[in-house]
Amino acid sequence: MTTLPAKAPFDFDATLRFLRGFPPTSGEQRVEGDSLTKALRAGGQTVVATLKAAEGGLDVSYAAPPTPAAEAEAADRLSFYLGLEDDLAEFYELGRADAAFAPVVAALHGYHQVKFPSPLENLVWAILCQRVPMPVATKAKQALVGHAGNELDAFPDLDQLLSIGQDELTALIGNATKGARLHAALRRWAETDERHLRTAPYGEVKEFLQSLPGIGPWSANFILIRGLGRMDEAPVDRELLRSASAVYGPLSEGRARQIAATYGPWQGYWAHYLRAVGLVRA
Repeated sequence: MTTLPAKAPFDFDATLRFLRGFPPTSGEQRVEGDSLTKALRAGGQTVVATLKAAEGGLDVSYAAPPTPAAEAEAADRLSFYLGLEDDLAEFYELGRADAAFAPVVAALHGYHQVKFPSPLENLVWAILCQRVPMPVATKAKQALVGHAGNELDAFPDLDQLLSIGQDELTALIGNATKGARLHAALRRWAETDERHLRTAPYGEVKEFLQSLPGIGPWSANFILIRGLGRMDEAPVDRELLRSASAVYGPLSEGRARQIAATYGPWQGYWAHYLRAVGLVRA
C-alpha cells in the first residue's frame, strides 16, 4: 500500500459525494462507504486502485501489483484526477471575502476539484456530447469503452483509441461527423504530451485545443478546466449563470464576468464550486 499526499485542507468525503452525483462519470467507478475504486489505463496496462482517506492524503491499494512504471503513472494520474496537489489557500481567502460566496466555501471546505481521469477522456467526451442529449453521448462513450474491453470498464488509452479506424469509430458512436472529428482529433492529440498541456503557457494550450477538429472555444475551456485543471478563465455560459444566480441573485452575463474576474487565476475554481455545491453539500 502506498499513500498519495494531499494538500490540506482536503476532505475525501466531499470527493466521494461529488462522484456519486456527477452524471458524466456515473457508474465508471465504485464508491462504497468511505472508499473509491477506480480502474484506469497506465503504462499500457489496466490498473485497479482502491483509495481511502489517510493522514495527510489517501492510501492506495491495487487489485493486482502493477509494474513499477504503471504504478508511477497511475499514482500521478490518480493524484491529478482528484486534485490532491491543489493549494486552495488563496482561493479560500478570496472566497471568504465575497459575502455571497463565503457560504459556498464553507459548505465545500476541503473539496478539491475532481477532474476527468485524463484530459484525453475529456477530449473524447467533449466531442461526443456536442448537440445531443446526455444519454446519447453516454451510450456512445460506453460503446468505446466496451470495444476496448478493459477490466472494470477502464476508459481506453490513446493507443487503444488510435487502433480504431474512422469507419469503426463512426459505427461505434453512431455519428459520421463525430467519428471523423474524433479520428482526426486523436491523431493530433498524439503529437503532443499531457505534461506539456498541464504546464505550458495557458494561451498556448488553449490555442492548441481550439485547433483540434470539433473543439471550439467552449469545448477548449471545458477541457482546460475539467481535464487539465487550468483555472485561469471561467466561461460564462447558461449553466454558470444559473448556478451563480442561485448564489448571488439574478445576474447578467456582464456582472457574472465582473465577479469572476475578481478571482483572478482562480476563476475556474470559483465556477466549479458554484456548479458543484449542490452535489457536494452534505
